[in-house]
Amino acid sequence: MMHKFKIHQRVQMVRSGSSDALASDIDVFEVVRLMPEDRSGEAAYRIRSPKGERAVRESEIVALR
Repeated sequence: MMHKFKIHQRVQMVRSGSSDALASDIDVFEVVRLMPEDRSGEAAYRIRSPKGERAVRESEIVALR
């Protein structure tokens, strides 16, 4: 599987439920590492914000416009 996002690309977490306009500025992340596919075959990433770093699946993030 190919990765949809690239290193240094800015992304946001996909929000479930109601959107919060204020939170959109806070939850900006940068892709810092492309990771192997998980067991389901979905691409994974390490993303970082000023608050910390985390691992996510491709379906959990969207590109910033």
